Amino acid sequence: MAIPGASLSDILSEMRNSIRGAGVAGGELGGFPFLAPVGVGPAAPLALRARDGATPGESGADEDEPAHSGASAAEKSANEAQLASVYESFHLDELWAKLGEALTRLRADPSSAQVLLPTIESLMVVSRHALKVDSEAAHAAEAAGAEAGGAQGGEDKAPDAADAAEETLPDAEAPTRRAQMEQAFLTFTEQHRKMLNLMVRQNPSLMSGSFALLVRNAKVLDFDNKRNYFTQQLHKGRREHYTPLSLSVRRKQVFYDSFQYFQRRSGPEIKHGKLNVRFHNEDGVDAGGVTREWFQVLSREMFNPDYALFQPCAADRTTYQPNRMSAVNDMHLAFFRFIGRVIGKAIYDGRLLDAYFTRSFYKHLLGRAVDYKDLEAVDPEYYNSLEWMLHNDITDVLDLTFAIEEEVFGETTLVELVPNGASIAVTNENKHEYVRLVTEQRLTKSIQSQIDAFLSGFHEVIPRELIEIFTEQELELLISGLPDIDVDEWKNHTELRGYSSSDPMIQWFWRAVRSFDQTEKAKLLQFITGTSKVPLEGFAQLQGVHGTQRFNIHRAYGEGRLPVAHTCFNQLDLPSYDSYEKLRAQLLLAMNEGGEGFGLA
Repeated sequence: MAIPGASLSDILSEMRNSIRGAGVAGGELGGFPFLAPVGVGPAAPLALRARDGATPGESGADEDEPAHSGASAAEKSANEAQLASVYESFHLDELWAKLGEALTRLRADPSSAQVLLPTIESLMVVSRHALKVDSEAAHAAEAAGAEAGGAQGGEDKAPDAADAAEETLPDAEAPTRRAQMEQAFLTFTEQHRKMLNLMVRQNPSLMSGSFALLVRNAKVLDFDNKRNYFTQQLHKGRREHYTPLSLSVRRKQVFYDSFQYFQRRSGPEIKHGKLNVRFHNEDGVDAGGVTREWFQVLSREMFNPDYALFQPCAADRTTYQPNRMSAVNDMHLAFFRFIGRVIGKAIYDGRLLDAYFTRSFYKHLLGRAVDYKDLEAVDPEYYNSLEWMLHNDITDVLDLTFAIEEEVFGETTLVELVPNGASIAVTNENKHEYVRLVTEQRLTKSIQSQIDAFLSGFHEVIPRELIEIFTEQELELLISGLPDIDVDEWKNHTELRGYSSSDPMIQWFWRAVRSFDQTEKAKLLQFITGTSKVPLEGFAQLQGVHGTQRFNIHRAYGEGRLPVAHTCFNQLDLPSYDSYEKLRAQLLLAMNEGGEGFGLA
């Protein structure tokens, strides 16, 4: 079995000489066996896909199935070694580049691009195996080396363990080849994300099969495709039958009654059991509506200040952060675990919650590091001071050490950011490290026990590795849903600085907003205000650091700049562009790729 790179070169040559559109779709590719599918159907598998299906242990297998019993460990090892030798002979980086060129030539006609789907699937399968083989070979070598190092004199070792690892170990050039292949794959998926998302949208099952490798570069997947894949993976596999979760709660005590019930249930019971909710002294059979209301009422009660679990953020008063002084409530860690279970259950059941958290808290759910810019929502003034420090020479200006004061229950304590930090001065040379450490202390370490308790409950229902495909913005949409955004109402409650309503930039901006789909509108609102939540009273009541703060657009200066958001003030700094298409592209880039950055508040 071989995949000659020349085949794609020949295909490209034929494409260049063919008539655009009908020529490609009309059959000129029929002479190239590399594209000829085995069998019938729009996505009929190639020989490589058949080979992939014959390989045990693939991601498509039922997660509850026992290990493949038809092959011994030695046979599996030999099979992997055979695969390794085959895959290493492919110059996959060149194939990805050639396939990318082919797709580029078909970009104007998506229907014609479907002819390349079997080829894309084949390369996805091979790349998945090649990356897996390289990784597993390295681990095998490491394990074999450790075992050999531990053996003394005539002590026995597992027969042929090191030899088997050595046989499958890639040569010295393998890491370079793997890096080249990885980069070629990333480049291909980023350049052709629109076409790939269209293919997945038309055939969602691709993500559970040959296109599973796309999760390796999940940022190229649109939110709806990620969500479909996530839901499919979350519910796949067989499971035991679990009895329904029959809750009977008092409306005024919904938090505590629900907590008591969940305390008596295991993680699997909560995950798989069907909720059936009844409110005391209220008529009604739960056909779904009562459970939906229970989720909404309970999610609002989580933020009841009487429990001291969360505190509203200074920037908007609508997003919440764990309260570092929640220990005033003796039950706080048990409550955080309960809330993690409830939010996990809501996601598992596809229910939406009236719950909005800070970007830093969403990052903790995704296992990602926080950034000092995340402080903007929690403490705008402190964020401003860090911004000033980073952008100015602080020599002989600030008298700081690697220790900060924290007040807990009226007592001030000194927290050293590094050992002996109180004796280490902050200088212009080490200020970036100081900012990193103080951010970690404020947003992570000071609430570490609360975060850990929440995650312990959350991961009982939602697997860690599965939720991590989302960004923090997408996680908010997964938990709280897509908002219903009235663009006319948004526009009517917008203030302009340096622009007038008749300026082309403003007219193009609103034209771009109207062209966005529901997810893109929500991401734009997140980018500008820090949350996708629209106040019940509408855009006239958007909240900022000083209370009600309408959305405002300011003229920005400087060619080639991206739009910049100041979430504390619901402000968008919009540069001038020479066309509508350029403005729309820059806006999308800022709110998607540039979503990690914020301007000075």
